[in-house]
Amino acid sequence: MFSAKSRDRIAHFAYRSIMVTVGAILTAIAIQLFLIPNAVIDGGIIGVSLILNELTGLGFGILVLVINIPFLIFGLKQVGATFFLTSLYGIVVLAITEQQLHHFTSFIHEPLITTLFGGFILGAGIGVVIRYGGALDGTEILGILLTKNLPFSVGEFIMFINIFIFTWAGFVFGWEQAMMSVITYFVASKTIDAVIQGIDETKAVVIVSNKYTQLSSAVVHRLGRSLTVMDGHGAFTHSDKEILYIVVTRLEIMKLKAMVFEIDKEAFITVMDAQEVHGGKFQSGLH
Repeated sequence: MFSAKSRDRIAHFAYRSIMVTVGAILTAIAIQLFLIPNAVIDGGIIGVSLILNELTGLGFGILVLVINIPFLIFGLKQVGATFFLTSLYGIVVLAITEQQLHHFTSFIHEPLITTLFGGFILGAGIGVVIRYGGALDGTEILGILLTKNLPFSVGEFIMFINIFIFTWAGFVFGWEQAMMSVITYFVASKTIDAVIQGIDETKAVVIVSNKYTQLSSAVVHRLGRSLTVMDGHGAFTHSDKEILYIVVTRLEIMKLKAMVFEIDKEAFITVMDAQEVHGGKFQSGLH
């Protein structure tokens, strides 16, 4: 009835929808069972919604939905229809789940546990939604649109917005709660990065060495990785050099460095974060 390509698309859509649902539910759990009972907030629109929930008594789910929709519509051309619909679906699931969780009471009131685990679960949920093509917060969309004509980056814009939000939280919840909220936001941000980039964080390594033949052989046979060898020329020494480019996981970095300096103590190494790695045979050991 359906072609193989159509079945793959349906399966991919179903899987992405399930993951966005899981992410939104995790976010709702963090907010309703960790943050709200302990007057701790996150940044962005979620943070604004939590503050307004405290001030007005309106449900958080309704607030986050109402505040987010204008940003999503405003940025529809910028982010595309797929991102818009995925984000809208995630926000609706978040709002509905948060309402259902009102029947449950928080069993954790220790400030440190609330701050750390609340931030971790929140970041995991938001990160899953972002990884599968959506967002639960329209602040970044606003930042992308407004910073086109402003001398600020999107990151700087979001930072300014969050400084305002956490200051506002200090007046509403108290300064101790505001400082705990900053820690929650930091933990959530780091967790989001880990979820988006994956647990096996990859590193791109550039090695300049005259012993590239021995190093290439060692990388392939001892580390189980492939690599690229490029021609280089030293601007100061005016000598020709070989440059090796390798992508490894962060767990392999120390082994690679020890191996390189064992072969060539004069080697020059640069290690950089590789945000994403696609294609080839990297996951299976060779790329």
